[in-house]
Amino acid sequence: MNNNLTPEAAAQLQEGISLLLSRWAAFQMAVQNEWGGRDSGQKPQQLADNIFHLLTQSKDRVYIDDVELMLDEFMDTLNTVIEDGSIEEVAEKLMVMHEECSEGNFDSVKKLRETSIPNVSYVRQGSNDSEDSEDNNEDDTLSKDNSSEMEIDAPKSQSSPNQKDPSTDQTSQRETPQVVDGWTVVPSRRSKGKKK
Repeated sequence: MNNNLTPEAAAQLQEGISLLLSRWAAFQMAVQNEWGGRDSGQKPQQLADNIFHLLTQSKDRVYIDDVELMLDEFMDTLNTVIEDGSIEEVAEKLMVMHEECSEGNFDSVKKLRETSIPNVSYVRQGSNDSEDSEDNNEDDTLSKDNSSEMEIDAPKSQSSPNQKDPSTDQTSQRETPQVVDGWTVVPSRRSKGKKK
């Protein structure tokens, strides 16, 4: 691995690293939601600098495992665990990009420039903003459409989740805690004894 990059190749590599990180959805979601604290907005530049330094200033040969480890540890600073395989994918692209830039080939950086940045969106729950109400309506629609895909485990005594046995209905109502405004109301032991 050649760590001696021309000034043009070094600039292209730095830009490519930043572009690649800006298109990494899991990383961008963690940054935008400030999962790493208030300084999360500074994390992309910090990670880009760390990767550039690792790839260009390391005295030892840099392997893909080294880059993966750096990405994984950095995601820990954002309180994020990535298990979707994207760390390995990003590490591989970074290694390929470094190799190409060291050879004077900037095609991978050019491709990144030409691709659009993916829109990373998330749903906030419990917000009453007027902007969020549109998003929540869309999410409700999606959840209604996907409700048939949900699997429900029924107790062995029931053949269908909708089927009720009228003889056990009154007993289960007494034993089942009631939910009121998000709080679970649990009857005291004394009241159970008096009702029986």
